[in-house]
Amino acid sequence: MLGRMSGLRIQVTSVTITTPDPRALAAFYARLLGRPVTTEEGPLPGEPAEAGWAQIRPTEGSSEPSLNFEYERQWKTPVWPSEPGAQNATQHLDILVSDLDAATEHAIQAGATLADFQPQETVRVLFDPVGHPFCLFV
Repeated sequence: MLGRMSGLRIQVTSVTITTPDPRALAAFYARLLGRPVTTEEGPLPGEPAEAGWAQIRPTEGSSEPSLNFEYERQWKTPVWPSEPGAQNATQHLDILVSDLDAATEHAIQAGATLADFQPQETVRVLFDPVGHPFCLFV
């Protein structure tokens, strides 16, 4: 979104998603969204092999944000719906689709898991391979 306050431009350009394996999660979202992984970096010295960073940029001319995937050493899988004392999912992606059933099947084929609880008929809640919830909606 683009905001203007007294000539000041403020624009969200990317969303950073923490994960225990950034390059693998970027590959999942690349399959899901049909976008290539545009940047990948391996671990820093002393970090495990799965550490690193990756990015998926939108297609040229798109207003969608880039998705960044950043290594989280202290990863704890979020619980959705939330439960007392558990790690909450503090954000999630909402993804507009033209066909909810076909998009749900595509997401599952890409590596997502359908959530047991589905709060709305026109929305499907799924989990990416490391447990972040995301929503498909029409």
